[in-house]
Order: sequence, then C-alpha cells, then structure tokens
Amino acid sequence: MPTVTKREAAQRDLVEHFVYLAEEAGLDVAERFLTNAEASFNDLAQQPKMGAPLPLKHPDLANVRKWRVKGFDNHLVFYEPRPDGVSIGPNW
Repeated sequence: MPTVTKREAAQRDLVEHFVYLAEEAGLDVAERFLTNAEASFNDLAQQPKMGAPLPLKHPDLANVRKWRVKGFDNHLVFYEPRPDGVSIGPNW
C-alpha cells in the first residue's frame, strides 16, 4: 500500500489552515478541510504523477508537483512522488 509522508512544514501548514478556517469559516469547514486534505494525500499516493510538475530550476526541487485539495481550490498541495507513495510538503 502506498504511503503518505508529511514533512514537518506540511504538518504545521495543516494546523495553521485549520485554525484559520475555524476562525473565519467555522469548525465544520475546518474539519472538512482536514478530511479533504487527507483524502487528497491518499489519492496522490495512489497516483503520484497526477499532479502538475512545477518548473523549478533548483535540481533538488526537480520532482516537486502540485495538486489542489478537494473542495478547496485555493489550497494547493506541494509534494514529491516517491517509490513507496508521496512526500507532502516542501523540502526547501
């Protein structure tokens, strides 16, 4: 089964987005965001190449891709495909 690895920065971003959405849009929206983010991560682990590659010049970032969180079009997931799934979050 493919795995989802969340880098520390990604974990921090999820918490910050949750708090922001809870304050601005309500707890239901914030909880739906977390649920949809996790579902998006799992979808990416199943099909790591479905996100759009980013044209970044730094060689360490050559494999970074982006994908939208389901139902939250303004929230992007930056990730790298890995042999065993995906790694969520920036490595910079």
